[in-house]
Amino acid sequence: MQDFDMRRLGLGLIAAAFGLLTVTAVAVADSYPISGKWTYDNPDAEGPADDCGKRYMSFEGVLRRDTVGGVSSFRNFSVEQIGNKSYRIIDQFDNAMINARQTYTLRLIDDDHIEIDPQTGPAVALRRCA
Repeated sequence: MQDFDMRRLGLGLIAAAFGLLTVTAVAVADSYPISGKWTYDNPDAEGPADDCGKRYMSFEGVLRRDTVGGVSSFRNFSVEQIGNKSYRIIDQFDNAMINARQTYTLRLIDDDHIEIDPQTGPAVALRRCA
């Protein structure tokens, strides 16, 4: 009977350790190097935009939301600094039909301007919203 209890305890500890590792692995997502709302409108103007308008991207911890394009919500998978003001970012998105990742370079031009350069397609300039 004692062997059975020890085996059961051992299996319980292994299951608990695996569960803890799984939760830890899911919780470890990098935050974006920027935060707040960034507008697509008039991206080359000086300073922050007074009004973000309807076309913007927002960075909220490990979440990125985008009002332009086919996918509106992304979750950060990784951030790697590749230069003084450049980052290689991998985002994940998931809906009922697709589970995929998107890789791009985020470049900090100055406090109010960024550029997102995807692996496919043209780079996009954005301006911070006030």
